[in-house]
Amino acid sequence: MNRLAPWLYALLALALLVLAWTGPLDRLAEEQSQAGLKRALATFAAARALNGVISVAQGTEVALEPAGVGVTFAPGQILDPVNDLIEQFSTLMLTASVSFGLQSAMVAIGGHWLVSLCLSLSVVVALAWRQLRGVNAPTAIQRILLLLLLVRFAVPVSALGSDVAFRWFLAERYERSQAALTLSSAEVVELATPETSAPSSVAESMRRWWSETSDAFDVDKRLAALKDAATRVTEHVVELIVVFLLQTLIVPTLLLWGLWRAALGLIGRRQPDAG
Repeated sequence: MNRLAPWLYALLALALLVLAWTGPLDRLAEEQSQAGLKRALATFAAARALNGVISVAQGTEVALEPAGVGVTFAPGQILDPVNDLIEQFSTLMLTASVSFGLQSAMVAIGGHWLVSLCLSLSVVVALAWRQLRGVNAPTAIQRILLLLLLVRFAVPVSALGSDVAFRWFLAERYERSQAALTLSSAEVVELATPETSAPSSVAESMRRWWSETSDAFDVDKRLAALKDAATRVTEHVVELIVVFLLQTLIVPTLLLWGLWRAALGLIGRRQPDAG
């Protein structure tokens, strides 16, 4: 980068300024941030709804008399490990929602005209210094230019790159896991709190449904089905955790690191005569 022709530096500077003032990256990044926020909020709402149903089911005791022997148990306790995971998952989804909201706010801050103006002045000074003196601008000017480049472009480029990674590698996994989580959650709700003719509450509905079963074998089958549904919920929750961690943390961090390295090369940070 340090050996580029002067006219190429000028062309690159012009392109940066056009992007800074017209803001096409900002608009695209804002759209993707809002789309990510909607996905995170939808998943958060589903997790909280499931958490509420499971919490009610956990406190419900059922009295059965298979073979004339009285038995009292709480089928909802099977869901205790799942409920702990769902609570942590809900917290993660709330954090992901905040992350997308913060990303949107940072795009707006970086796109402010004052940031673009300061960047323009820095680019002009750095370019003029190089054209007139044949060397890079002083270190202080380079650092200011680097900071302004990151403030102006880092978040939009990071948001767009993260969205590209989501669309190419994570979208199918997200849609599959989200749909399966909804179905599995509905199954858990049906098994743990099935409907009756006139239930007065979720807990009462559960008691009536399980009390209808006098055959111990049927009870075992229902408990096994409840365990299987809980296992599937766990699997899909883990899949969604992976998707959102990649999109909100890992991929953006890697992209920001790459932008930092690119910015250093762009301004010739390591050139000996830069001081």
